[in-house]
Parts: sequence; C-alpha cells; structure tokens
Amino acid sequence: MPMPMPIPPDSLTPKPAMMQVDAGFASSPLGLQLQGVLSAGRGSSAMIANFLLRNPVRATAWGIEELAAQTQISTATLSRFARTLGFEGFAALRAAMAEALQTAMQPVFQPVEKLRSALQRAVPDSANPVLAESLQATLSNISSTMAGLDLARLNAIAKRILEADTVYTLGFGLSAHLAAMLSLDLQPFCKQAINVVEFGGTEVAAGRLMNIGPNDLLLAISFPRYASDAITLARYARDRGARIVALTDSVASPLVPWSHDVLLCAAAHPVLSSSYSAAVALCEALVTSLMLSGSNHVLQAEKLTSAISAYLYSERPGIERGKAAKPSGSN
Repeated sequence: MPMPMPIPPDSLTPKPAMMQVDAGFASSPLGLQLQGVLSAGRGSSAMIANFLLRNPVRATAWGIEELAAQTQISTATLSRFARTLGFEGFAALRAAMAEALQTAMQPVFQPVEKLRSALQRAVPDSANPVLAESLQATLSNISSTMAGLDLARLNAIAKRILEADTVYTLGFGLSAHLAAMLSLDLQPFCKQAINVVEFGGTEVAAGRLMNIGPNDLLLAISFPRYASDAITLARYARDRGARIVALTDSVASPLVPWSHDVLLCAAAHPVLSSSYSAAVALCEALVTSLMLSGSNHVLQAEKLTSAISAYLYSERPGIERGKAAKPSGSN
C-alpha cells in the first residue's frame, strides 16, 4: 500500500484563506518536521503526521482521546509520537501546533494587507475575482464548520445552557450582534438571559456581570480582530466560577484558555478581518439543539407566538392594497 505523499509547498496560485492557513502551518518548523516523518513512511507515525498536516485546526481542538478516535490510533501511540518529536507529551505537541497556527494565521487576518492584495488582483473594467472568492469563502467556512462540529458536544452545551440559572451572552464589535441574536433566541427557553454588551460600553458590561456565579453560564464570542475586553470579562466570569462557552475561530484564539467549552467557527475571508456567516449558522444550530432538548419548549413556543402575534403584520383577505385602512393619525 503506497504511503501518502508529503503536502506540497505553497504555490503562487491564489487559495482560499483556510488553505493558506494549512499551507502556512505545513511550512512552519513543526510542519516541516511532520513532513519529514511523513516522507519517512514508517507505519503509524506517518499516519499521524499525515492527519495532523491535513487537519491542523481540527486536531488542535481535540484532546488525545478524541484524536485517537478520529485516527483509530491508540492514545499510547499518540503520546509516544509526541515524545519522538521532542515534546513531553501530546498536550505539549498540541500547544506547539496552536502556536504555529497562530503565526500562520497572521497574514490571513491582516485586513489592510488583505485589501491591498485584493486590489492588486482586481482586473479593471471586468468582473472582480475577489467577489467570487468572497462568496466561496462563505460557503467554505460554513462547510468546514459543520464538518468539524461535534453534535454530541453541541447537545451537551445546549443542556448546560438550559440548566444555568442565568445565561449571559458577550461580544464586542460585530460579535455584539451575534450575542444579541443569541440572547433574543435563548430568552424564551432559559430561566434568564442577559445580553452583557447591549449598551453602555465595557464599564456597564462589567456591571451586568457583577453577580455572575457558579450556577451561571457565559457565551463569549470573539473573532479576529479579537476584542481585549471580551477576554478580560470572560476571565472575570471564570474566576467567579461561571461556566464559559466560547464561540471563536481557532484554538489559538485568546478566548480559548479561559473557556470550558469551545465551539469553533471558520472565519477566514479574502478581504474582511473575519467572516461571520459560519458563526450565524452555528448559533442557529445551538439554538435548535436547545429547543429540542427541553420538555416544555412547545408550550414556551406557543406562549411566545401568542405574545408577539398582535405585533405581526397580517394582511386581511378581501381588502385591496390601495384601500387598506390608514394608520391612525395619518393624512
């Protein structure tokens, strides 16, 4: 059975952003070391190296047991493989991979440089190829996020949300809109849902987290360019004993060390600092899982529908559009 070939070096052909990250990792010192193991073609070591090179982001999101299940290789063999590379164990190898990924991601997540590159590739008076790349990045982000999603973990997080006394959602910048959307969707089904950064800035947000405790849960959202306040407040909430669930783009995200659970959303984009399309899809999947987990959620949905029905537009049949009654006070 022929052994898999080493991953070729990056070429001049433009690639989707996540492919650039994978290629950047493969060309890092650790990536080159893994390619050397792969080239040697020695049994399980080559299989592990091949898997890590082809799935660097997903591999760093898993513990040793999860990686063993994915590769069908024992945890003892994985630990031995890490030691042969000069690491104390698998955890140290995973940390080194995360550091290499962070370095590989820097060129991808520099908006000014990405915009400059996009303008250089634009063809005057013709269809801009970067627009097609943008749409393709959106599709790729959603596909890769869903492919890497552990549904059992998603369901477990949904149950923890339902069990929490208070669920807080936190995000700054564009992530604030994701936090607001989550808070709105969670509100009918949770004991209490609070959007931390609704208005008032960081000082008011910190005040809203003042009473967070061990029976509460914080959904913290941060994507490149990461907001330092999101990290600070997530750390504060963890110090108070709350459970932290992170929605972010990579295990190299500064939000990850302070989180108990991590939901990864691919966020690469050829021009924007981050794409939020996959994050929206993941939020919808989380809320869907939550709605399917509770025993009285049909009743809650009925109550919500009844409460908002008076505010929903419903054109009555038999009334022509031009003859519909005018709002009171209109001329």
